[in-house]
Amino acid sequence: MAVQRGAIFLVSLLVVSFVIPLALGKHPGTALPPAVTDLGSLALGALPVCLGVAVLKYRLYELDRIISRVVSYALITGLLVGVYTGLILLTSHVLPFRSAAGVAVCTLITAALFSPLRRRVQHVVDRRFNRSRYDAEAMVTAFTARLQHTVDLDTVQRDLAAITQDAFQPVHVSVWLAPAAPPEPFR
Repeated sequence: MAVQRGAIFLVSLLVVSFVIPLALGKHPGTALPPAVTDLGSLALGALPVCLGVAVLKYRLYELDRIISRVVSYALITGLLVGVYTGLILLTSHVLPFRSAAGVAVCTLITAALFSPLRRRVQHVVDRRFNRSRYDAEAMVTAFTARLQHTVDLDTVQRDLAAITQDAFQPVHVSVWLAPAAPPEPFR
């Protein structure tokens, strides 16, 4: 359906740009009657609508991940701008020295804060927006912690099937194990 909408956009754009001007005896790109111009505007406006419908309908480009990244980087940018502005105001107005070295130190401090701040903000935003993924990661982390203390193969198998069912919710879960090899004779 999205391909058909895209084709409708291209056909209407070609008709408005080339066919109608040539039919009216004008060169493509010259002024056209208002009705034709309105038709062209409608065709041009249809493309973003078609793309939006396709993204939402078919869940293209992991839109939730894009939204969480936009939110986290907007928060990080705001926080870093605030920290940088505060440091510059501190060094230029409160402290007795005013030099380019103070600005350079403020820039280095702000740059050093980027990576840890990005990790923390991304973690908070992921917990808020990607709750199911965060819950699945927490379940797998808990499973690996339990796995370090469990030696019974049947318990591990049941626990693995249960955690897979809870975290990923597949239609069917099964665990296949290779048959145990017979012990080698002592020589």
